[in-house]
Amino acid sequence: MKLAVISCIHGNYEALNAVLSDIDDQQADQIYCLGDLVGYGPHPNAVVEMIRSLDIPTCQGCWDEDIVEGLNACECSYPSQLAEKRGRLAHEWTNQTIHPEVRDYLAKLPMSLQRDNLCFVHGSPNSQHEYLLPSMDNFAALERVFATGADTLFCGHTHVPYVRRLEQGHLSVRVHQPNHPDTTHQFTTPVKQIINAGSVGEPRHGRPNATYVIYDTDTAQVALREVPYDYQRTCAAIIEQGLPPIFAWRLAQGLEFAERADDPGHVCQR
Repeated sequence: MKLAVISCIHGNYEALNAVLSDIDDQQADQIYCLGDLVGYGPHPNAVVEMIRSLDIPTCQGCWDEDIVEGLNACECSYPSQLAEKRGRLAHEWTNQTIHPEVRDYLAKLPMSLQRDNLCFVHGSPNSQHEYLLPSMDNFAALERVFATGADTLFCGHTHVPYVRRLEQGHLSVRVHQPNHPDTTHQFTTPVKQIINAGSVGEPRHGRPNATYVIYDTDTAQVALREVPYDYQRTCAAIIEQGLPPIFAWRLAQGLEFAERADDPGHVCQR
């Protein structure tokens, strides 16, 4: 079976339409969505309505959670005061724009989805807001996959697609308990995999093209798809709706804005 995995649409209806057309061309049997349907983009209601109309299994993203629970539900910090101001403007605009039924839908989305030996999350199994960066320590990365009981973990949130294969290996774990001798446990880890689907509506891999993943369940083959679309229409809509113009700039560049914290693993980069 051929699966399509999409993530981080962020109210970008033009990008979503282009990706859905490409998925149709690829003859995928099933689509999974990793959340962040809203935020940044000018068409949150249209995006959610499309996902719902196609009955696409979807998990809750960090923006979806923030719209339901309130701004910064994760209690993360911003990399700068300017970034925080822009984030608040985007949150307030989205919060005022979405329909009540859209909010209800976002509130009911699950944290994760499971299919056979596959698991689908937004950020990580621990939180919608945790970044599974490709540079994460091997042991920590393995722990995230093991926590799901799956062999392959699909995630988004970073907006940059990648495939990371965690090869089979031998691990030793030493356990120390007061008043007991230390014990060492050795075990062999099976091959695990983390696949990041990138972003449909807010790509940050250096180009404005939307990204998503095609996964073959029979062969375990992964294809990182990159789809061009009329991003200028979305940029124009961002300006017309009164959202921060920097959102249009970075969408056109396929880049994050230059204001960054030293440790992106602990920051919500709005």
